[in-house]
Amino acid sequence: MSQRPAAAGMTAIALLLLPVPALAQAPAAPPIPPERPADLIPPPPPGEPLRAPPVPPERPPTLGAAPEAAPPPPEAGTETPLPPARPPELSGAGALALKVAPPDDTACRVRLKRLGATFEPLPAIANGQCGAPRPLKVTALDGAALPQAATLTCTAAESLARWTTEVQSAADDILGKPLRAVTIGTSYECRGQNHDVDAKLSEHAFANGIDVMGFAFEGRAAVTVTGQAAGSAEARFLDAVRARACDVFRTVLGPGSDPAHANHLHLDERVRSAGHRLCQ
Repeated sequence: MSQRPAAAGMTAIALLLLPVPALAQAPAAPPIPPERPADLIPPPPPGEPLRAPPVPPERPPTLGAAPEAAPPPPEAGTETPLPPARPPELSGAGALALKVAPPDDTACRVRLKRLGATFEPLPAIANGQCGAPRPLKVTALDGAALPQAATLTCTAAESLARWTTEVQSAADDILGKPLRAVTIGTSYECRGQNHDVDAKLSEHAFANGIDVMGFAFEGRAAVTVTGQAAGSAEARFLDAVRARACDVFRTVLGPGSDPAHANHLHLDERVRSAGHRLCQ
């Protein structure tokens, strides 16, 4: 029997068992590094002009990926939608008219009545940067008249009423006569500190300060806030009422503080950081 057919069959089987080479794939596009920051590009050598950095080539499209479709053009006659209109209370003059609600001073007014003060509410004061939302017109204190009514916030009026009780006590102890009136110079006035037009606004501009010019008593001469003879009853009285004012008001200035306060006591309730008070 011939062996050739068998050998041919074995050759065919061997050919079928040979590994089939992998299908060739298209090489992937190499990644493009990010552009180098401008602050890391070294300067050119001296004498060589500055050149713009090379522009990296565009990345070729990914094989087999469909190109991005461009957005469709706007239809003829269509307009870009506008944002909703701003509420009228937040636009134009309405926005300028927005104001912070004034603090409720109901409890303060109750205390002021209990202190024996006579007062009446006034319309809100608005004069540029000056003003007071709820001013009071104070015409008398407990047992002491105010020949010139004072326009004050309730906070300043309450401090004045509390201090006046201390003045009454000092009058009885040092002068031996009861207090009958407190002479007021200025309460509300739209102006800068010390009447300086270039200075920051005084507390008078907010009805938060008051100037006391002197005191009247029953059965003796009035005492004005000015230099008195050292050791006299008048001098001791003024020293006492000034010291007690520092326990009530946040600011106390008077004779000796500066020339602007040589003839009166300036008392106000200016709020400072960390509760700082000024007593001079």
